[in-house]
Amino acid sequence: MSARDTEALRHRLAQIDGAGYKRYKELRGRWRFPDFTLHVDHVQGDPYAAPSPVRVELPAETSELPAEGYGTEPGRLGVAAWLARRFSEAARTVPTRGSGRSGEVRMEHPGQKVEPQTAALCRPDGSVEARFTVGLPGRGRRIAGEQAATLLLDVVPELVRRWLVCHEEDVPELLAAARTNEDAQALRRFLREEDLVAFLADGAMLARASGVEDTPLDSDTAVPFESPESLRATVDLPHAGRISGMPVRPGVTVIVGGGFHGKSTLLRALEAGVYNHMPQDGRERVVTRRDAVKIRAEDGRSVTGVDISSFIDGLPLGRPTHDFTTPNASGSTSQAASIVEAIESEAHVLLIDEDTSATNFMTRDRRMQELVPGAGEPITPFVDRVRSLHGRDDVSTVLVVGGTGDYLDTADTVVRMDTYRPYDVSAHARETARQHPTGRATEGVDAPLRARPRRIRTASLDPSRGRRDTYVRVPDARTLRFGTDTLDLGAVEQITSRAQVRSIGLALAFLARVDEQVLDVAEALDRVEALLEREGLDGLDRRRPGDLAWFRRFELAAALNRLRSLRVGENEEEAGSSEDGTGR
Repeated sequence: MSARDTEALRHRLAQIDGAGYKRYKELRGRWRFPDFTLHVDHVQGDPYAAPSPVRVELPAETSELPAEGYGTEPGRLGVAAWLARRFSEAARTVPTRGSGRSGEVRMEHPGQKVEPQTAALCRPDGSVEARFTVGLPGRGRRIAGEQAATLLLDVVPELVRRWLVCHEEDVPELLAAARTNEDAQALRRFLREEDLVAFLADGAMLARASGVEDTPLDSDTAVPFESPESLRATVDLPHAGRISGMPVRPGVTVIVGGGFHGKSTLLRALEAGVYNHMPQDGRERVVTRRDAVKIRAEDGRSVTGVDISSFIDGLPLGRPTHDFTTPNASGSTSQAASIVEAIESEAHVLLIDEDTSATNFMTRDRRMQELVPGAGEPITPFVDRVRSLHGRDDVSTVLVVGGTGDYLDTADTVVRMDTYRPYDVSAHARETARQHPTGRATEGVDAPLRARPRRIRTASLDPSRGRRDTYVRVPDARTLRFGTDTLDLGAVEQITSRAQVRSIGLALAFLARVDEQVLDVAEALDRVEALLEREGLDGLDRRRPGDLAWFRRFELAAALNRLRSLRVGENEEEAGSSEDGTGR
């Protein structure tokens, strides 16, 4: 359909004023404005339904982006996030008028991170595409044509021209967005070249405004990060120049310190470091390897066919654990399963906080070993596996501990946090461990991780519900409704947005449609990564929605592994062991 102009749009709205709401469908298609094109991709059924998705395309001569801002892919990602952030914040100020969500304008906010998303796109030629929703105005279930004309011909163009166009006064902010992301990518290259787990720049502001708020703590209160001199390294960045900071090296790194002195704050910064961040976030020069996964205990989660025998073996009544299945895992079994699942998904760094771990999974002291001999304890504590995970399986661990010194015997590096400042106490920790031996005996054997490869039955990934072939709903950033299943992803701490959860749900639906009846878990994750590499996030949904965001294979695997409908094995007859004896 050829594009119609604004006068045609005004005329059409006048024609359908007062008609039944469904006549808004006549707006679908392209509308040519003097300086951009508006696409109405879908029209909501009534004013109380989800608002209508629309797109605008601005050519380079309209967007007026400086060439320096879109010359590299990292730069374009930084600019796109900057555009989405300011447009979405401005759109929230548009008042609703009429029934339901009439007059509402909304764009998905990218939050503090800078990664591929579909709300705003910056093209290599400097053109811009933005995707958002509008609540087409209604009076009851009748079209409010005059209000619709104001919305589509005045309000939306004003938002586009002010917040998707780079004006002269916007250039410094835009270039900062591009350059900050280019520097972050340079830091990631530094991690690879130097074989580092992470890097935290001096001056970084790690603390957040609150436990549920991702924005930085007020600078008058926050303590800037400062690397211990003995650990400090320097790196040259394309825009920031030479910076210094603390590298985290492969092996076992233990973070200690008193309560409320910043141990968990440091670990959370490393968790978030798998993503790039916007300027002024405080963590824009804190980067962690992309294959770092936060591990925690998660009572009640579903586990399907996971070989946890390296950590838990010899359950009462002779139940094996090489193919462990339960709908209701305990703290220790859930943590063991999460480690095995992460490594199965090709993670090479584990991030663990003692506060969110199962105590009996982390360690057993000498007194408990004496009271409950090894023959009566099926758990091999993580403290007795952490070294072999690095030495034999190439999996490093960064661990926060505050209540046990057992991990001092295993650590390569020990960092003590004191009033939010890190100190290298590795030598002191080794001397302390020598002078004050725990007396505990090592449990288990120093062997590589045993993990049977799992093959998932794709038919068990059923996204249908009722008459819908694909039912994916995301009520909040911690819940995914996939078909008839509801996944609680609250314990998957590296998921940061509803847009990521929705993208993960669509990726699961993609896997449900592959031709193969069974796929190795790693192969399934590879399939999704190949799709994203080939087609971008739009490969997940041909309707080109504006509410998708990039995710890693590890978050996808976490959702896959929590599906209660998931089945593994070559055929229906294969069964697995169960913590509660119920099998599959």
